[in-house]
This record gives sequence, C-alpha cells and structure tokens, in this order.
Amino acid sequence: MTAENIWIVLGMTGQLIFTGRFLVQWLSSERAGRSVVPVSFWYLSIGGSILLLAYAGYRRDPVFILGQTSGMFIYFRNLQLISRQTRQEQQRSDEPALQGSAPAIRLHTADEKSVRAPSESTERRAA
Repeated sequence: MTAENIWIVLGMTGQLIFTGRFLVQWLSSERAGRSVVPVSFWYLSIGGSILLLAYAGYRRDPVFILGQTSGMFIYFRNLQLISRQTRQEQQRSDEPALQGSAPAIRLHTADEKSVRAPSESTERRAA
C-alpha cells in the first residue's frame, strides 16, 4: 500500500465517521420522538474532523483546512456547554429537596396587624 493510498484511507475513514454522526443523530431523534442531538454527535464530529483535517493538510487544501478547523471550535464549545449544563443539573439534584416539608411560619410582632382566616373552632364559637 502506497503513502497516497494510506492518506486516502485516512480521509475516507474521517469522512465516514463525520457522516456517521448524522446517522447517530437521526436514530436518537427517532427513539426520542423529537429532534435531539446526542453528546456522541459532538464526539464523532471531533473525531471525523481531526482525520479530515489531517487529510486536508496532506492535500494542502486551504478551503478544506479552514472548514474543518472552524468546525472544531464549534464542536468543542458545544461539549463545554453540555458539560456546564450537566454540572449545574447535578448541583441542583444534590440540594436537599424541600418537598413535603412543613410550610414556613411567619411570626408576627405585637405592632403588626395580621389577618387570619377563621378556624373551624372559632366559627363554632361564633354560632
């Protein structure tokens, strides 16, 4: 196998990985019943893009190099945003839940006027 053939195989592998991300996205969306972009989409984007960028560098194709390089910034940024969101959700789930706890009671001072709904026992006494 010649060096040229190795580069072609590398480029084709990158293209297959890069294209495979759409298959993963489509299948995930079908399972969810709505359009979703799974995290694996971004990892496949990066993997395919790295191989395609290497191939573009070998071919010395500035258009191809620019396209793959700029795309990688977007893929990494999306992973960063997903990571941040996951950490925030984890922090929220670690906070103690207050559901089911007794309602807060407000204490009144002597100079505050408060209006209370009559209780059942008060209504019986008035009748």
